[in-house]
Amino acid sequence: MSLLTLERVSKRYRSGRRDVTALDDVSLTVAPGELVAVWGMPRSGRTTLLRIAAGLEQPDGGDVRFDGEALAAAQHDGIPSGIGYVQVGLASVGGESILDHVAMPLLARGTPPEVARARALLQLERVGAAACAHLQPRELEPTERVRVAIAQALATAPRLLLVDDPTRHVDLLEREAVLLLVRSIADGDVAVLMTTGEAMGVSGVDRALTISGGVLRAEASSELANVVALRGGGRGGEGR
Repeated sequence: MSLLTLERVSKRYRSGRRDVTALDDVSLTVAPGELVAVWGMPRSGRTTLLRIAAGLEQPDGGDVRFDGEALAAAQHDGIPSGIGYVQVGLASVGGESILDHVAMPLLARGTPPEVARARALLQLERVGAAACAHLQPRELEPTERVRVAIAQALATAPRLLLVDDPTRHVDLLEREAVLLLVRSIADGDVAVLMTTGEAMGVSGVDRALTISGGVLRAEASSELANVVALRGGGRGGEGR
């Protein structure tokens, strides 16, 4: 049974004097334990897709359901319960430590501070970032930022995790480890919808989709460039 369902979802923006279609009649399902990757370039609609799936934006048309219920009806301030949204950018606020940042979603829900920090530390250990607990955001390396962001999103034990291009700023040699971490979360029966801007981002996923111009496709489709003959390929001008 699908945990997340988008049915014929559309979203448009006004940019200057232009109307921009971010999502065009998009339908998608994600089931518990499934890792679905959406591969697309910047401004393809991939981030809008995640924000609508998280309830952070409302579509202009179509239906979005989480666990069988309309997401708009269940939405309160911020992200609805049961959904985790990975936001890599962590601003340094008041000298707060990484442990405090990861505990923040729990504190916002009324969890006692000691309990919130203990759970936050468990999530930092889970993602391999326990050594960052007492650092501040500005001290993190790119890979650490991604791991900490994932830990923060996992703090409230979501059943659906939304991850926007987790390897974008990560060193090439460390990208596989990040993708394996995301895979391990899905293997723990969490539904995961991830966007990526590179081919290796679809490695090890259950389904790989592409998005371009707000249109979601079931498989990659690339247009072949025109073939241009090389000059001087042989005797007597052959190969022109």
